Amino acid sequence: MTGPKDPSQFIGSTRDLLAIAYQIEVDAVDRYELLADQMDVCNNTALAELFRKLAHIEGLHAKHILEQAGEAGLPALDLLDIEWEGGDSPEALDLTQVHYMMKPWHAVKLALAGEQRALEFFEGLKGKFESEELIALVEEFSEEEREHVELMEKELAKYPEPEAGWDDDPDPALYTE
Repeated sequence: MTGPKDPSQFIGSTRDLLAIAYQIEVDAVDRYELLADQMDVCNNTALAELFRKLAHIEGLHAKHILEQAGEAGLPALDLLDIEWEGGDSPEALDLTQVHYMMKPWHAVKLALAGEQRALEFFEGLKGKFESEELIALVEEFSEEEREHVELMEKELAKYPEPEAGWDDDPDPALYTE
């Protein structure tokens, strides 16, 4: 039995890379939807809407990857053996950083960090493959993630950084969903 593997070890073809990229996007969608639901429970509707918007955007990326795979579809990769740095796939938000009173600035910061991790992942794949098709696809995904980072940076500029004490709650919630 072998130990966990670096994601790049699973990539032997374009379809393999598409499968990994698809999983990254699906994980982001799942995490954003979970956070949107949590923000609804906490009556933070503005943030719930923002997380749903981000989930929709990531869902569009996942759909595009499926379209790139074409009729052949994506191979089933044993994703349980992949060891992602930090434990989660790159774009999955760090749930330990979520607070029921967080502001849009915090949410965008989390999304930006996920996009930066995804960019670093794809940038880290550069130089690992000889196939021109894989090299081109890695470059394409790197460029898409670079655009996503820029989008999140622009989004972040719309919100002021919250002042200290933003999370003070004289009547804190007893339970979270």
